[in-house]
Amino acid sequence: MSIKLIAVDLDGTLLSSTNSILPETEKTLKNAISEGIQVVLATGRPLSGVMPFNKQLGLAGNKQYNIVFNGAVIQNLAGDVLMNQEMNYQDFSNMRKLQRLAHVNLHFETPECFWTCDRDLGANLAVNAAMTNNMIKVRRAEEIPQDFAFNKVGFSMTEDVNEVEKLWNNIPEWAFAKYDIVRSFSTNIEINIKDASKGNALMVLADRLKIDQSQVMVFGDQGNDISMFSNPNFKKVAMGNAIELIKDSADYVTDDNDHDGIAKALKKYVL
Repeated sequence: MSIKLIAVDLDGTLLSSTNSILPETEKTLKNAISEGIQVVLATGRPLSGVMPFNKQLGLAGNKQYNIVFNGAVIQNLAGDVLMNQEMNYQDFSNMRKLQRLAHVNLHFETPECFWTCDRDLGANLAVNAAMTNNMIKVRRAEEIPQDFAFNKVGFSMTEDVNEVEKLWNNIPEWAFAKYDIVRSFSTNIEINIKDASKGNALMVLADRLKIDQSQVMVFGDQGNDISMFSNPNFKKVAMGNAIELIKDSADYVTDDNDHDGIAKALKKYVL
């Protein structure tokens, strides 16, 4: 099999439960990179939350790429933006309406920082900001300018994870029709502009790099990876800890993220 591009989700896939890249997984990915295979980290995080892992893998410069904000943005590692799909003030208002359906935090993600109108911030939002090296700007709704633009929205629990489930079960049909809505953990809901997804961004990037889709391998575990696993041309590898929908859509199910699942699959099919 001639794989030229490997797209790897971060949380629950590349990263172990201790939020680190296991030594054998790091070594195997570096071997793939040394053989000229493009390794692309594809994540819901902003670029700031990915750069430490790019550095660990030796990825840098304008010939290496990340897919961030669940596919709303493609950037090279020099910081140049190749694709940028944003939401606007009307979308901001729509998200505020959805927030009223449950007792959850709502934040808006931009390349510079996270924004929220919530004064009482749950631990989940604070941890998310810290893990992605982001500042949280708290503003009143009337302080948000009419030209406000953002790439991704996150709803997360304040005190009770059941509130996230309540919101998920009550999101109206108009919202699903207008936005791309996924879950990457039981504690959150993520929203992007329609058609902004990891799968679509990966197709755009592969086309730009003149790589056939049949030469793309993807690794993932959660709901925000489903778009990559919906492409019939990609070679799809589910982690052992993946949700059932990802496993059912995969060509192969490897070991989990705490037992070098990526390394084992690459050794079996690529290296």
